[in-house]
Amino acid sequence: MMNRFVIVCIYIIINLSLILSTPTKLKPLEYDISLVHAQYIIKAGLAKSHELGTKMNIAVVDAGGNLKAFVRENGAYIGSIDIAIKKAKTARYFDQVTDDLGAQSQPGGPLYQIEVSNGGLITFAGGVPITNEDGAVIGAVGVSGSTVENDKVVATFAAAAK
Repeated sequence: MMNRFVIVCIYIIINLSLILSTPTKLKPLEYDISLVHAQYIIKAGLAKSHELGTKMNIAVVDAGGNLKAFVRENGAYIGSIDIAIKKAKTARYFDQVTDDLGAQSQPGGPLYQIEVSNGGLITFAGGVPITNEDGAVIGAVGVSGSTVENDKVVATFAAAAK
């Protein structure tokens, strides 16, 4: 009887020590983009847009592809709102820049017509994944409102903002 009691006590002590030593909180930027970081990316994108003399829609999505932050500059195309958001989602869904995905989605390519999946994707330049310090994808940025080349420049610059 005493041996059984000692074994049960040891079992409880070991399990309690494991439970109490397990971390319960994640670092804010470890697995998902924070609102502060998303807003910083928006500000960086706006600065680059102003430098280029363009008017952009800039969207940031979190690790789950959900909209985290968005801005539409005065005079930016209304039709580009949806495009910016879809570029960000596309970059996050596939963890690659949207123009790389676009190269694979051409007729005869391995991902031909992928843009009709997931409620509609955008497979031209302007969507870029956002990574944390360890290289893990924590979100993405999508930019639309100017030429495809300018969209790419702004998105790439914004995604690099830390």
